[in-house]
Amino acid sequence: MSAFAQTLRHLVTIQAPAGRDPIGQPIPGGWTEFAKVWADIRHTGGMEAIKAGAVTTTVQASIRLRQRAGLHAGMRVLHDGTIYKVQAVLPDKEHRQHIDLVCEITK
Repeated sequence: MSAFAQTLRHLVTIQAPAGRDPIGQPIPGGWTEFAKVWADIRHTGGMEAIKAGAVTTTVQASIRLRQRAGLHAGMRVLHDGTIYKVQAVLPDKEHRQHIDLVCEITK
């Protein structure tokens, strides 16, 4: 087993927006399961800010999984009660083994 495969230790659920309203906007709260996959989750940074008089904490994360088609920004990843919003999808162009999802958690 490769070192890459050994690091995929978190079972995650990837979800896609369920549909769009008549003007093309995602339906709020509507999500469908896209896939359940093994992944590696790493929290890469965080910050606090005051927005509208309230403290907001934002955590950045990188989620690595095996190469897979159909992933895009706007999806979300669920793991252990945490929702990660996918901001960008970064494929491994050189080896074509994995994809890194640039994600954000907002609390």
